[in-house]
Amino acid sequence: MNSLVAKTKVIAFYLPQFHPIPENDIWWGKGFTEWTNVGKAKPLFRGHNQPRVPADLGYYDLRMPIVREQQVELAKEAGITAFCYWHYWFGNGKRLMADIFDEVLNTNKPDFPFCLAWANHSWFAKNWNSDGTSTNKLLMEQTYLGIEDEKLHFDFLLKAFKDHRYVKIGNRPFLFIFDPVSIPDEYIRNFKQWAKDVGFDGLYLVANITTHSIRKEELLNRGFDAVTYQRLGGIGDTQLNRFSKMERGFLKLYKYTKAFVLRRPPRMVDYKKYHLSLITEEDKLENVLPSIVPQWDHTPRSGWNGSLFINSTPELFYDHVLQALNATKDKSTKIILVKSWNEWGEGNYMEPDLKYGKGYIEALKAALDSFEDV
Repeated sequence: MNSLVAKTKVIAFYLPQFHPIPENDIWWGKGFTEWTNVGKAKPLFRGHNQPRVPADLGYYDLRMPIVREQQVELAKEAGITAFCYWHYWFGNGKRLMADIFDEVLNTNKPDFPFCLAWANHSWFAKNWNSDGTSTNKLLMEQTYLGIEDEKLHFDFLLKAFKDHRYVKIGNRPFLFIFDPVSIPDEYIRNFKQWAKDVGFDGLYLVANITTHSIRKEELLNRGFDAVTYQRLGGIGDTQLNRFSKMERGFLKLYKYTKAFVLRRPPRMVDYKKYHLSLITEEDKLENVLPSIVPQWDHTPRSGWNGSLFINSTPELFYDHVLQALNATKDKSTKIILVKSWNEWGEGNYMEPDLKYGKGYIEALKAALDSFEDV
């Protein structure tokens, strides 16, 4: 079993998309994949790094086993120790984008550590409005159907948990929950108890925190073992906590006014300055897992209203990784999460592209090596 205790390990979120599925054919047109958004992206201002063009792996199809093997080789080159596959379970056995992980699980290939992140949220088709709001059309609803569905879901997860490649903290399988607020408490209790019933020491449940309104202490009291902060909003949680609702409203108005004057997207953040806020003192706590972000640009999906980082480079990412490593150095459980390995539609990836080549891969590896040498 893969025990993550002594040495800092780096787990990268992995999107099992990039191949057609029947639902996307219906919703978006025959043959739609994430590459559709990536390929048609346009630069929105002078110097905007769009479209992003993949280099070494090209516009791959994840149904091809050789591509998944090549991804693993690149991940190893970067010093990444596991992929965390996004897992979509909507209730009563309904899953989406399941084929890739199922094949990884059933074929035992690639022989590379993995874990699962339950993306427990509904799917919507969004229409973005000029004022930054969006209207949503429900495509697939996330449901929690009670004990029978819980058991059906756990039985699926158990097959993965028992795999020798599955990441475990001690004897507890690692499971990430995208929306920890909406998941019923009974799911947490039952999943952990059922894991004990089959010989594990429970689960190592990690909660995703995306806004200042979600409190770590409440999640830990509900049974989560750790949290991670996704600080992509352009302002640190500690700053937001000092603002009133009215002050946050004025801040939003200021951003949109400035964007209108400068003719630039309103949700644009300078990575050169902001990467220093992605890791905070709280990430040094035992029950907080630092999350590192190489780059971010949601505009291929959401256009002018998408959030994005500008001035992100491998050199700055190297410094960012060193911050995260420093935050984990005194912990008993040393884990860093990478958001993400291959989220091309969000401009959030480690894989090589035409602009930087293997720059982000090399930066991560260099930071890991330099920290070990200290």
